[in-house]
Amino acid sequence: MRLKVRGFTLVELAIVLVIIGIILGAIFKGQELIYNAKVKRIQSQLKELTAAFYTYYDKYGYYPGDDPTASNKFTGAPDGNGNGWVEGGYCDNNNEESCYLWRHLKYANIISGDPTDSNPTSMVPKHVFGGPIDMFTGTYTVGEQTRSGLWITLRNLEAQAAAAIDRAMDDGKCTTGSIARYAGATCNDNEYPSSGYLDIWMNF
Repeated sequence: MRLKVRGFTLVELAIVLVIIGIILGAIFKGQELIYNAKVKRIQSQLKELTAAFYTYYDKYGYYPGDDPTASNKFTGAPDGNGNGWVEGGYCDNNNEESCYLWRHLKYANIISGDPTDSNPTSMVPKHVFGGPIDMFTGTYTVGEQTRSGLWITLRNLEAQAAAAIDRAMDDGKCTTGSIARYAGATCNDNEYPSSGYLDIWMNF
């Protein structure tokens, strides 16, 4: 007796393919929503840190990091030189004002964290893509333009995230405006690269 083997009909295969397509579409959409949420979180972090910087100034009359009277207010706090600039650029040496800045903000309970931590690797906040956030003042040439004032930098940021932040907060161009690439993956005709990691600097 021969057994009859029944295969799938074209209709059944089509239904399976449609279901697979719906599942894949939901996965990709979910990934896009998560990515967009990360980009929005970085924008919120930038606003929060800018507010923290000026909150300290309004309360104490000095920029955090530059405050020469910090040790009088907070036991164990390092003093800045009081020259009106938060010097040092990236926080990579615990004796720089750009590192003192984070400790001053923590001593003042303006941001959370251990104010006694003097390790540059652990004292600086991280953005949601994992890289460090730095904050300092000074005059720098970034994106073919020389600017002075407050700088917030995002290091080791995915190129597409950098492009999204620039589009949302500035002109969307890699080398112009108040947000621009400083280091890392290179730009092509003022467009952000499609992949890689870079540092972007923002002037406020």
